[in-house]
Parts: sequence; C-alpha cells; structure tokens
Amino acid sequence: MTHRELDAAGITDPALRSAYTHCRLLNARHGRTYFLATRLLPADRRPAVHALYGFARWADDIVDDTGAQATTAERAATLARLEEQLRQALTGARPAAEPVVLALADTAARYAIEPAHFTDFMASMRSDLTVTDYATYDDLRAYMHGSAAVIGLQMLPVLGTVTSRARAAPHAAALGVAFQLTNFLRDVGEDLDRGRIYLPADLLAAHGVQRDLLLWSRRTGRHDRRITAALRAAEDLTRAVYREAAPGLAMLDPVARPCIRTAFILYRHILDAIADDGYAVLHRRAVVRRRRRAAVAADGLSRVLAARLGARAAAARGAAPVPNRPDACSAKETG
Repeated sequence: MTHRELDAAGITDPALRSAYTHCRLLNARHGRTYFLATRLLPADRRPAVHALYGFARWADDIVDDTGAQATTAERAATLARLEEQLRQALTGARPAAEPVVLALADTAARYAIEPAHFTDFMASMRSDLTVTDYATYDDLRAYMHGSAAVIGLQMLPVLGTVTSRARAAPHAAALGVAFQLTNFLRDVGEDLDRGRIYLPADLLAAHGVQRDLLLWSRRTGRHDRRITAALRAAEDLTRAVYREAAPGLAMLDPVARPCIRTAFILYRHILDAIADDGYAVLHRRAVVRRRRRAAVAADGLSRVLAARLGARAAAARGAAPVPNRPDACSAKETG
C-alpha cells in the first residue's frame, strides 16, 4: 500500500520515497490509533500525515531517550542539531540527511505549512528537557500550544476545509490539545517514571494530591480516593476540550472528515477505557478493546465510501466544492 500512496501523492524521487516510507513505519509502530484513522484518508494525503507524525515522534523520542542514559545536555544537543537541519531544509539552504526531516520539509513545501508551527513545536520539545510539572492549566496550555495545538494546525492544509482555514483553525488546535490531554491522562504512570507530571498542580492540589502521593501509588500499586477524584477532574477537563474541537469536524473537506471523526471517537474511547478501569492509570495503561476499535473503523470506512461517492456525483454535476487546500500533486518535490 505504501507505493500506491506515494504514487497517488506524486512522490517519485527515490530518496523522498524512502523518507516517507520511514515515517509511515514510525506511525504504524508507535501511533496505532492515529495510524488506523489515517488509513481512512485519500491515498494521496496519507504520506503527508505520516511525515508530520514521523517528525514529531522522532523529536519526542530524542527528548525521552532515557534508555541510552543520555544526559540532558546530550539530548539538548541532539535536539538542536535536528532543529538546525529542519531550519536549513525548510529554507532550502541544504537538503536534509535525516529521513524524517526530508519528508517533513517536502510536506511543508507541498502544503504551504507555516514554518512557525515547527518552530513552536521545537520550543515545547526543548522545554521537556528541563520542565517537569506545570503549576496551572494555563501554564500547561502554553506548553501544549507547541506540542499539540500546532499539530492540528499543521494538519489543516493537508486535510482541506470547506470554510476558511482561519475559521477552522481554533477547532483544529483544540483537537490537538484534546488528543494530548488524553495521552497525558493515559500515561500518568509512565510520565511519572520519567520525572514528569503533565496534570496541572492546582488541579491535583484541589483534590489533595501532590507528587509524593502519586509516587507512593505508583510504587505500591495501591489506590487512593484523592487520586481517583483528581483523575476524574482531569477527564472532565479533557472532555470539555473535545467539545471545543467538535464543531471543526464539519468544516473539513468531506473526504477527509471520516479520518478525523474516527480519531476523535477512538481517542474519546480511551477516556472511556480509563474510567471503566477505575482510573488505574498509575498502575497500567488503559486500552480500547479491539472489537470497539474495529467497529469505529468500520463506521469510518462506510463514511469514507459515502463521501467519495458524493464527491464523484457532485463532480459529475459540475458542482463539486473546491476544498481550501493546495493541490498536493502540483508542487515540485524538494530535496
């Protein structure tokens, strides 16, 4: 399927094809929910999504490189080299050697993605090297602007919209934040092992929870009603952000809409799984059952088929709406 996607996107350069394939493998290996939803996009748009995911994953892995016992200074240096390589690739100063950068720079050029979105993303990655907690939700939102909101904004030109991009942008940003908040809640225990807490300190404190209590629960495997109450409050906060994001689904290109709708539903099901498991995220990762994932994916596929049939019928009538996105196959390949 990889070759068909690359052919559909008009990606013919061998180095670029290899780079995009590398990103696709990263997405398939590490982003199962996201990858499943991406399969519902038109084939020509999937490589761009893989590139965006692959780069974000690569940078995140540098920050979290604890297995190799890399020091903070070493990880900072590696991240700085990645950022400089990206800067040069985006400006055309030098072709990228790193596959994730090569694919990302090509995607950014094809879809005219704002370079500032990547700058903001790298700033949040750098903060992860030294910042271990957030005093308030406002502080966390400032971090998530770069780590999550801009991912939604990067995706908009790829997905296309039936309204102005400016109108859809706040909802796309909110969806990126909702997805990340879901991951934060699911991964509380794993993040704590890395010394990080992504739940706002004031939210935790409102329920009598501090770092020491979380560490005790993680270490002993025991539950505490105060922790459960705080996690439930974090779930409520996350669901409110999904409500902010929801109106944006109808603003997307109809043939891309089922992909994001499927991701929207699957990520919200992670919240359901957390609640169903008694908010035991300090002890184990909540997982959406395979049968539920399959049902959501099947519904998404039926919506894809309906959207494509509708687009063909509209085109036959000469009344097809023109999504607000550049033609992905018309831009010259870079690198």
